[in-house]
Amino acid sequence: MEEVIIQPIDTEKIEAELTRERFLRTTNRGGNEIYVVDAFNAPNVMREVGRLRELTFRAAGGGTGKSCDIDHFDTMDLPCSQMIVWNPDEKMILGGYRFILGKDVVLRDGVPDIATAHMFDFSDEFIRDYLPYTIELGRSFVRVEYQSSKAGARAIFALDNLWDGLGALTVEHPEIKYLFGKMTMYPGYDPGARDMLLYFLNHYFPDRDRLVTPKEPLKTSARSEEMERIFCGTDYKQDYKTLNLAIRQTGFNIPPLVNAYMSLSPTMKLFGTGINHEFGEVEETGILISISDIFEEKKQRHIASYHHNE
Repeated sequence: MEEVIIQPIDTEKIEAELTRERFLRTTNRGGNEIYVVDAFNAPNVMREVGRLRELTFRAAGGGTGKSCDIDHFDTMDLPCSQMIVWNPDEKMILGGYRFILGKDVVLRDGVPDIATAHMFDFSDEFIRDYLPYTIELGRSFVRVEYQSSKAGARAIFALDNLWDGLGALTVEHPEIKYLFGKMTMYPGYDPGARDMLLYFLNHYFPDRDRLVTPKEPLKTSARSEEMERIFCGTDYKQDYKTLNLAIRQTGFNIPPLVNAYMSLSPTMKLFGTGINHEFGEVEETGILISISDIFEEKKQRHIASYHHNE
C-alpha cells in the first residue's frame, strides 16, 4: 500500500538553507543555480528532495511507496550529499543527484556501505583500485513538470544543468577519476526495446574484468544471433542509428539519462542489470565512466566552464 506523499515544504524554509557556502555554481544554460547540501545542514531541502524524488519515480512506475524518499544513505553518520538545481525565479528545485565520494565510503565486513551494494557485488580490484577515486551517483531526478518541453527553456536544460553540477564536483574534488552509478529502466518500458538497448550497451561498453556484477542478473529473451543480425553496422554510430530507429518503432525512446551516459564517453563500462525489488521492480544497470575519457566537447561544456566561472 503506497503512502500519501508529504505536502510541499515551505519555500522560505528551503531558501533559508540555500546559503552562500552551499552554492556550487550557476548553470551554463537557463540561469539556474546548483547547491550541495545534506540531511543535517539542510533538513528542509532534504525533505523537499525526498518528496520530489518519490513523486518523480512513482510517475515513471517506480518509487519506494513511502511518503517521502529518504533512506539510510541520506541520513547515515557521513551522509550522501544532495546536489540540487534551483530555479531562483520560480523558487523551486528542478532536479538533483545524490552522491558520496569513494574516499568517504565505509566498508562493513569488506562490503562498501553504498546504495549500489544491495544489488551488485564488488571485486577486490574494484574496492582497492577504483572505489577510493569514484563518486557514487544515485537518485537522479528532474521534477515531473520540467520533463516536458512545454515547460519552456529552463526545463529543456534541467538535465544539462545536472551535468554542470557533476562537472564542478570533479574540479572541487580532483581525486575523483570515475563516475559510478546506475541507469534505471522502468517496468512499463517495452521489453523488446529494453533487450535491444541492453544488448547494444553490453556489446559496446563491456566490463571484461568483471569489476562489478549484479547479484540477481536480469534474464532477457534476446537471442544473440537475432541481435547480431539487427546490429550489423561497422561501428558504434551506425548501430546506434539502428537502435534508435528500432526502439522508436516500439513507440518508446531511448531513456534521456541512458542517452546522456552513452554519449559521454567511449570507454564507459557496463556492469550488468539487476531488478531492484525495493524500488518498484525497476531494472538497474551499473555503469562506470572514466572522467579522463569523457568526450572533449562535454569536458569543455560541463568541466572547463566551471574553471572559467571560478
